Formats: sequence, C-alpha cells, structure tokens
Amino acid sequence: MKSLRISTYIDILFCVVIMPLVLMVAPVEKWIIHHTNFMITLTLYLYGLYFIFRKISIPTLFMKKKWGYIAIILLCLFATTELISQFPLPPSDNNSSSPMTLEIRKDLRQQTVWFFFLIVMGFSLSIEIAFELFRQILQKKEIEMEKNKAELALYKAQINPHFLFNTLNTLYALVLTQSENTESAFVKFSNILKYMYTHTTEETIPLGDEIEYIKQYIDLQRLRLNHHTKIIFEEQVSNKDIPFPPMLLITFVENAFKYGTSSEQDCFIRISISTDYDTLLFETENCIMKDNKDKDSAIGIENCRKRLELIYPNRFILDINNKNGIFKTKLTIKIA
Repeated sequence: MKSLRISTYIDILFCVVIMPLVLMVAPVEKWIIHHTNFMITLTLYLYGLYFIFRKISIPTLFMKKKWGYIAIILLCLFATTELISQFPLPPSDNNSSSPMTLEIRKDLRQQTVWFFFLIVMGFSLSIEIAFELFRQILQKKEIEMEKNKAELALYKAQINPHFLFNTLNTLYALVLTQSENTESAFVKFSNILKYMYTHTTEETIPLGDEIEYIKQYIDLQRLRLNHHTKIIFEEQVSNKDIPFPPMLLITFVENAFKYGTSSEQDCFIRISISTDYDTLLFETENCIMKDNKDKDSAIGIENCRKRLELIYPNRFILDINNKNGIFKTKLTIKIA
C-alpha cells in the first residue's frame, strides 16, 4: 500500500512538474502557434510513453528473461517515435522557407523528438528499476522471515518433547515413592501443560507469564527433592508485560535441575531473572552433581542459542562456564 502511494506521487510529479520542464526545452510557443497538431500529438505521445513504460515494467520482464516481449515492445515504440519525428511541416513553412531551411528545421525537430523519447524512457526505466530493486529486497526479507519462522517452530518442537520427558520422569519418581506430594505435582504438571499448549504457538507472550511458568516448574521439582538441595529463585522485574518468546529460558532451568541436584549431598540451584530499563538478565548457577555426558543437554542449549540468534540478532550475550564444580549460565538480552 505504501509503495502504491509512492508510485502515485512519482506519476503526479512527472506529469505536473518534470514533463512541462522537459517540453520547455523546445520552442513551445512557436510550435503551439505554427505546429499545433504536431505539438498536441507529441505531448500526448510522451505522456502515453511514460505510462506505457510504467505499466509494462521492462526491468521486471528483464528479470523474468522475456527477451522477445522486450524486443517487440521496444521496436514498436522506436517505430512510433520515428513516425512522429517525420510529422509533416505545415504548408506555410513549406512555401516561405528554402529547401535547406526546411531540412534544418526537419532535422532539428527529429532530434528533439528523439531527445524527448530518451528523456522519458530514461526516467521511466530509472523509476521501474528502483521499484524492482525494492520489490526484490522485500521479497528476500519475506523469504528470510518465513525461513526464520520455520526454524523457530522446529526448535520449539524439539524443546517440548524434551521437557515432557523430564517432567514425566519426575512424576514417575513421585508415584514410585508414594510421595504425599504426588497429587500436587499432577496439578502443577497440568498447569504447565496448559501453558505449553496455550502459549507456545505464539511468537511472544507477556514476560510475567514466562516467569510464572518457570515458577511452576521449580515448584514441581521441589516436590521431588529433599533438604539436601537448596533452591533459590530471585526475581526483580519491574514490567511483566514486556513481550517475550515463550519457552526460551526453560532449557537452562532444566539443565540446572538435571545435573545440579542430589538426594544425598548438600547442593544448591540459583535462578535469577531481572530487568533494567531495556535489558533482561537471566542467570542460573548450580553445583555439578552429575557428569554431563548427555548430548540432549548440549542440543537443547544449542537450540536456545539459535532461537536467540533468530529473535535477538546482535542483541544478546550468552556466557556459559564450568569452574570449580559450579556450572553457570548468564544471558543478557536487549529487549527494547
């Protein structure tokens, strides 16, 4: 719609400003008086020529490699221009002027007609080339956006089964031990499933919903853990309505619980999320209680990194380090 308005403005500019200025190059006053029919014919032809070039869009035909159409159109326009350049002089000129003078006037008029033809053709082609480049850029961006959406959908599809498998393992452990927390765990699990199938098809959700989802997951994990695992969740978010991609942070939380918990040794897990004006900071920190030999963990983190690259290109920093038995992740995102 915007490009259509721009095109209309350019057409008006040509018709009202550029074309009259071009015609002023010729002896318009004299031609209007002594060559009225020729002047009217030439003016109508030049306006028609402009809109013909704008309508057929030779650059588009060129991109589609329709050489035959281009050749036929140009030959027809060249032939028409040649006919107009041969427009007969008025009888008064033929009677009152010498043959040499008539020939000079005829040559001058032919050159003027071809000059006008080249001016109009050059301007029209320049406009169409600019629009064609603009269309190509838009088409490329649309293809890139569709590709990014497809990749994001793939990464989400890979995350969800991984999450479900881990959570079902947690529930299975509670059932086997006949824990009194089993019923509460199933309630929380149903809430998590509701979140997944309500929000994960959306591109963004309020940040507060994502935080609530993480809290539900942490509460579910607390039900299966004993006093040896200390869980710390810190939240300092001033605006919970900030649009945020769903299920983006859960992989880091899952990894913390998968490799940072123990039922026999004291350990801790710290999860922190905060916002500061235009920046979101998300951190996880946990003791390493199990060796990370599972390739699924690396795949999950890599998927998150790819999602971040697609959603926040050049706007995030992800630091992951493993030192002195402590595994840390730090994710900083420019969200505005």
